[in-house]
Amino acid sequence: MSDLDIGEVAAQSGLPASTLRYYETKGLIHPVGRNGLRRQYRADVIQTLGLITLGRDAGFSLNEVAAMFAADGQPDINRKRLNAKADELDETIKRLSAVRDGLRCVAGCSAPSHLECPSFLRLIAAATKGRKRKSLRDYR
Repeated sequence: MSDLDIGEVAAQSGLPASTLRYYETKGLIHPVGRNGLRRQYRADVIQTLGLITLGRDAGFSLNEVAAMFAADGQPDINRKRLNAKADELDETIKRLSAVRDGLRCVAGCSAPSHLECPSFLRLIAAATKGRKRKSLRDYR
């Protein structure tokens, strides 16, 4: 495998060069050298960036993602942590589904104003009182 310069890595990964440089400062990726002023990376950095992106998409912080790599840069992912994050995502999906359903209900409400819609008023009351968002479905 030949090395890739920062522009090639940016093009293949879809991440801007500034993000690559930031990940470098966080210790997530490491250049193997330079060609002139351009950083050079091993080709397997694309897979590492995919793992980082997947972790970020799942809601892991960069520090949490960094902890998923061993000192040699190879993935060392705790399965319990993955299951815990999956459980968090399930709760988020439930909460957002309830919000979506509430919004659709309000959008179809025949009241002349949203502030006259009983469903909308219940949603506002639930949000204002700090109730658990997953229970918003109960206010439709």
